[in-house]
Amino acid sequence: MIFENRRTAGAALAARLVSFTGPDTVVVGLPRGGVPVAAEVARRLHAPLDVLIVRKVGAPFHGEVAMGAVGEDGVSIRNDDVIRHAAISEEAFARAERAERAEVERRAARFRRNRPRPPLAGATVVIVDDGIATGATALAAVQVARRHGAGRVVVATPVASPEACTVLERVADDVIVLMSPTDFVAVGRWYRDFSETSDDEVERILAEHAHIAAPPAVTASGSARPQRRDEEVEITGPDGVTVQGHLYVPADVRGTVVFAHGSGSSRFSHRNIAVADVLQEAGMATLLIDLLTEREATDRDNVFDIDLLAARLLAATAWLRTQPDLAARPVGYFGASTGGAAALVAAAATGATIAALVSRGGRPDLAGSALERVHAPTLLIVGGDDTVVLGLNRLAAARLRAPHRLAVIPGATHLFEEEGALEEVASLAVRWFRQHFTKASPTAAAHTLPGTPPKRDQS
Repeated sequence: MIFENRRTAGAALAARLVSFTGPDTVVVGLPRGGVPVAAEVARRLHAPLDVLIVRKVGAPFHGEVAMGAVGEDGVSIRNDDVIRHAAISEEAFARAERAERAEVERRAARFRRNRPRPPLAGATVVIVDDGIATGATALAAVQVARRHGAGRVVVATPVASPEACTVLERVADDVIVLMSPTDFVAVGRWYRDFSETSDDEVERILAEHAHIAAPPAVTASGSARPQRRDEEVEITGPDGVTVQGHLYVPADVRGTVVFAHGSGSSRFSHRNIAVADVLQEAGMATLLIDLLTEREATDRDNVFDIDLLAARLLAATAWLRTQPDLAARPVGYFGASTGGAAALVAAAATGATIAALVSRGGRPDLAGSALERVHAPTLLIVGGDDTVVLGLNRLAAARLRAPHRLAVIPGATHLFEEEGALEEVASLAVRWFRQHFTKASPTAAAHTLPGTPPKRDQS
């Protein structure tokens, strides 16, 4: 897994932290790189955002090797193994420590300015960094949080070395890591965009979140302000099986896009989360839903059971029609891999009023004869270097009777990992859904519930 940037990594991390949502939760980022990640977590947990200023004390022979760390409130940590092994004198350590402590004080003054620190006493403090190599800096942050009386300390990061995880599990109440590769090497290896975060960007993020975190409850005219939703949901289908999902609804919603993951993926897919973020910014609600339970997903046959996936997608669509804030809004599908076929089969079901459909690197050929019965305007997005899937999409497009377009992203492969490829997918999806949601009839969507997927041939 390679994260596109710190923001998409934060969105993926937030999906794993929803259980910590609550009035007593405070999210703190470790400047500078941890702050953009923490901002996404705080936004999705509806929590205050702050910083904990900690600095690694780098060894003279290599600044990335930590011989200790310092933090606010006089916290100091020594890595005696490094100091002893490298024969670092006490004078050299003290000199390096003083320099880093001065930087801690400078950053604290700049980033906090006149903003009061959210109280940490008794709180669940979620400490977020963009990645953890040795654990020394995060360890100092845990000590600062403890010194302020935190009731529970959670360390969360998209990527960490196995050694750091072992160290932090001894001192934190919870350690949440999306991946801990044995070939860790360095944090930047796991990001496509790991450009340096500036002081100015940290200040801007903190100022923006302070504004977002406390919106007025009513408009200037005194009417109630539409409420945003950001929550984990459970959806039980006609087969009695309950699956998990994550629903985000902006305050002023255009329509809802339901994500159909494929090939064993889930609602934690960082690629789909990245696309969902862009859709949300465009005013669309998103529902990232697991179409299979954890046990079902271990059976590879279920991943290719298109009728089963389509039935679960229809159940999710029917559930959306029961939500008062969404019932009158158009619904679209975003499918990836086998999820693309499931989205097409679901869209072809009797009574399914789907306003638009987008497939990313999908397998529309697996939809069989349902292709001819799809009425939703369909956008098929394929990488130009994904030659086999591109050929399958061309054959499927020829069978579609609904308005459709095949968009080929030059140089992109199946997972759209190339620079700018996923951003182009998101941009195409936003334009497609925006265009067709505008045309859709909300009243028709409000009163029509989807039926069962049509029987398919395998042609």
